[in-house]
Amino acid sequence: MGLPGLRPLLLVLAGCWAAVRAQTSATPAATSDNFTEAAPATLGPSVSPTPPGTSRAPEPSFGSRPAPVTDDKPALSFIDPGVPDESNFDELVKTSTGFTLNTESDAALAPKLDAPSTAKYEYGAPVQTSDSFLRLPSPLTSSVCADSNPAAFLVNQAVKCTRRVNLERCEDTEALNMIYYSSPQILQVPNSRTKQVPITIQSIVIQSLNKTLTRLAAPEVLPPSLITAGHATVCTNVVLEVKYRLTYTDAGEVTDADLFLLLGTVSSAVAPLQQKFEIDFIQHSTKPVPLSGNPGYVVGLPLVAGFQPQKGSGIIQTTNRYGQLTILRSTTEQDCLALEGVRAPVLFGHDMQSGCKLRLTRALPCRLLAPIVKSLLVGQGFPDYVAPFGNTRAQDVLDWVPVHFVTQSSNMKDSCQLPVALVIEVKWTKYGSLLNPQAKIVNVTARLLSSSLPETHSGSERTTLLSTAVTFMDVSAPAEAGFRARPTINARLPFNFFFPFV
Repeated sequence: MGLPGLRPLLLVLAGCWAAVRAQTSATPAATSDNFTEAAPATLGPSVSPTPPGTSRAPEPSFGSRPAPVTDDKPALSFIDPGVPDESNFDELVKTSTGFTLNTESDAALAPKLDAPSTAKYEYGAPVQTSDSFLRLPSPLTSSVCADSNPAAFLVNQAVKCTRRVNLERCEDTEALNMIYYSSPQILQVPNSRTKQVPITIQSIVIQSLNKTLTRLAAPEVLPPSLITAGHATVCTNVVLEVKYRLTYTDAGEVTDADLFLLLGTVSSAVAPLQQKFEIDFIQHSTKPVPLSGNPGYVVGLPLVAGFQPQKGSGIIQTTNRYGQLTILRSTTEQDCLALEGVRAPVLFGHDMQSGCKLRLTRALPCRLLAPIVKSLLVGQGFPDYVAPFGNTRAQDVLDWVPVHFVTQSSNMKDSCQLPVALVIEVKWTKYGSLLNPQAKIVNVTARLLSSSLPETHSGSERTTLLSTAVTFMDVSAPAEAGFRARPTINARLPFNFFFPFV
């Protein structure tokens, strides 16, 4: 580049330098003792500096300008603080206003979490005690007892687990001592340290080495004791079974806690030790309802039956469990009219048959006698449904088995149809595992048989036999051991898959 081309470039640089100097002079800086803040640049053409002593025309206002900052301590928050070390850390904390450890403003701004309601126990909630929760040892991943398992509210449990026992240290093992299970204080409601329910020992049964049982007249605390007799060493008063019975109210409060214990003797030959733990919940001011099975029926217990007053409602049952499904009861008099109201319960697995004699005279017309005889055979309030299991709930209407009532009569003309027999057929099956099958009722049929009786002549009598029968029929399919069928390959191959070999 020659000299003629350099001159225009220098002129351009000089013009730019003059413009920058003019802009700097037009925006003076506001100073203070500690720092300097540049005034904001104004929008518009550059203004040439004014000589001293001359007045300037007022400039148009484009909004409020920031006032000059004085020596104000809170305004120094952007000062680069010193590097903290062991000598100046406390001083920097006092002078700093950027943070606080705990202030009322932070507490006010902090979100308030809704505290959980602890007014009552809910289903499945752990039963709390004064120290933690009520422990109910149970097997988890193996058969070994896990002592950290909590007892859940309204969850009835019965478990068995094993525990390895060091016979020499049986006196120091908490899980073998009855105090470990009787000392906790149960909280009446969750998180309430003021209302506590003590555990009351109701009974203690002692089991000897030969399995004989002895119940103590007055329960007392019996800690484990190591006894040496000759060459044999045994540990007595070892906890074998623990059963809790907790009473609760509708408000979800625990009112009573009872404890039943089975203590035994452990020798060196018994290893490992098996323990059983059980807990039941009973509602306050109610009596437990006996069951006919849990779940399957037990032979010799009455059938659970009832009727449905209207569609959509639950099953209505009588309080007398032995009067829900009944038949005639045979007596020595054998007089049907004297047996009205005398009934026998239908027991599961028991085939039954009963009867009586009815004398027909001219004074008792057959047509008027028919409804009376029917009520004798059927009874008052013959049920419409029978429970499939011994513990079926009344509100589970769809699970109940309907009773098929069939009436059979002869076709003879000019005769009176008089009911003479009631035959109840109960079909049941074995339900569940082969190791522990449960009896389940699948069908119930009641047949009312009527017979044609001619009208009696004047002054003559006839004797008719009325009978009732119950039969149980096992309709279980035979259990056959078998193997699963081998899988079949259902695949279509292209026609030239094996080409050129085939």
